[in-house]
Amino acid sequence: MIAAVDHVQLAAPAGSEDALRAYYADVLGMTEIPKPPTLAARGGCWFGAGAVQLHLGVEADFRPAKKAHPGLRVVNIEAYAARLEARGAQVGWDGDLPGHRRFYSEDPVGNRLEFLEPEG
Repeated sequence: MIAAVDHVQLAAPAGSEDALRAYYADVLGMTEIPKPPTLAARGGCWFGAGAVQLHLGVEADFRPAKKAHPGLRVVNIEAYAARLEARGAQVGWDGDLPGHRRFYSEDPVGNRLEFLEPEG
């Protein structure tokens, strides 16, 4: 029986780790998680915020995920969107999910991310 999602992995091109760190740590406010040495040799980086983990792994023929995406639940979505915009990230609001406020953004390599908060 599945108990929880352990992490979500997104792909990234080789050599993008510094840009990923700037976005996931500085813009989103996540903390970098050290990778085990055997996995660190493959490149990429991991990030966490509370129980949420996002792993960015190097993919040789990288293409950003434009439709597939993690949905990240946030608190005080207006302030969080303002944080991203103040740090240079684009925010695209979408009102099509009943009962939620949500927006989309892209990481520096073009992967789509959804941020949402239940209304009420």
